Amino acid sequence: MPATTAQARAVLERFPAGGPRGSWPAEEYAAAQRAHGTDVQVVMDLVSDQFLVVTDDTPPQ
Repeated sequence: MPATTAQARAVLERFPAGGPRGSWPAEEYAAAQRAHGTDVQVVMDLVSDQFLVVTDDTPPQ
């Protein structure tokens, strides 16, 4: 079985999971980043109970 390598990801923004019903701030932020050409994903960090917007790309400095 081939070994897998961990891929470095950069967290662009964090959002608390307990937002108001019908509010999706992490998804809205991710959509705005995608509109600017940044490939992002929204993932859930269960330990911190936050949604993270992450990218495999190098974030702008």
